[in-house]
Amino acid sequence: MTPTPPRIAVIGAGPGGLTCARVLQRHGVPVTVYDHEASADARPQGGTLDLQLTTGQKALRAAGLYEEFSALARPEGQQMRLLDHTATLLFEHTPAIDEADRPEIDRGRLRRLLLDSLTPGTVRWGHYLRTVHPLGDGRHKAEFDNGRTETFDVVIGADGAWSRVRPLLSDATPHYSGVTFVEFGLDDADARHPGIARLVGDGSMMAAHADKALIAQRNSHAHIRGYAAFRGSQDWALRAGLVMADTEAVRAVLLDTFAGWDDRLLALLRENDGGFANRPLFALPVPHTWIHTRGLTLLGDAAHLMTPFSGMGANLAMLDGCELAEALVARHDDPDEALCAYEAAMLPRSARAAELAARALANALAPDAPQGSLRQLRRMAGQGQTGP
Repeated sequence: MTPTPPRIAVIGAGPGGLTCARVLQRHGVPVTVYDHEASADARPQGGTLDLQLTTGQKALRAAGLYEEFSALARPEGQQMRLLDHTATLLFEHTPAIDEADRPEIDRGRLRRLLLDSLTPGTVRWGHYLRTVHPLGDGRHKAEFDNGRTETFDVVIGADGAWSRVRPLLSDATPHYSGVTFVEFGLDDADARHPGIARLVGDGSMMAAHADKALIAQRNSHAHIRGYAAFRGSQDWALRAGLVMADTEAVRAVLLDTFAGWDDRLLALLRENDGGFANRPLFALPVPHTWIHTRGLTLLGDAAHLMTPFSGMGANLAMLDGCELAEALVARHDDPDEALCAYEAAMLPRSARAAELAARALANALAPDAPQGSLRQLRRMAGQGQTGP
């Protein structure tokens, strides 16, 4: 008799969870993805991602989506510039014509690519996971806040920083890194903000000085997404008496925070379209591990939340999803053995990446910034790498 395939639930429809579902379905393994959002378009998906050759791109090849990705990606987005607070260019990487180590793609486009590759009905929107109960035989009962209850042989927590699955495996919670990003954007940048467009170039730009940085990155459709980064209290806005919806008040505080910087850089704060959004950076302890529990595992930010300065978060999530799916396919008659094999490879890999991310953050926002980032970029350029 052919064994009954395990009932698999992926909690979270981010890049890692969707990659896992796609690879499983490509091999004929049924899976259901549950996400708390009302629909795929319920909220903006954020900025751009550089998908790396040995992680994100590897996962897309396994998912059979590499050609579609290549048609959407922006190789020119691999350009990178480092400036100081006087807008002096200290380092620039301009990609070769055939360079494809880390092409950029908007998060929204990547998510849509993955969603469209799945069997219709795979993702159940509007399902916020309330609790997961072990049943004592390796299975778990998941209860959602819409009243739905389901029982699964494997529950995969791909539900991000504040995972509802993680507490069943670990007592760890994300801690504030000491760094806050304030996000802003500029629309139709080439036509409406040509000076900023020239400063940022085709890829990403970071200007840093004394524990602060202004970061900007090209997205598609001539949009530039930016971040004012600084060290301070998580409740900095409250202490300053700010309401984030008061755009002009936030702008005034940020301009004061970056006082003395070159006007070409301050234009990022003066000319932004729309408002500002507060994005404090959180991370899980390093290393983050857990005692294996039958029928449960984590991937992506749920397993190894780290700050974004290494550029590894989404890449690792997609590789996690790919390798977990491949393990479940290879060991279809013993899902628990598959989870053990996956965790044995993923946990040490993610610990190394999280250490690099913490180091990159320390270099980027340091008292002597941008010298630490400059040393790091020169070292990587000498080793033939094009990014962190």
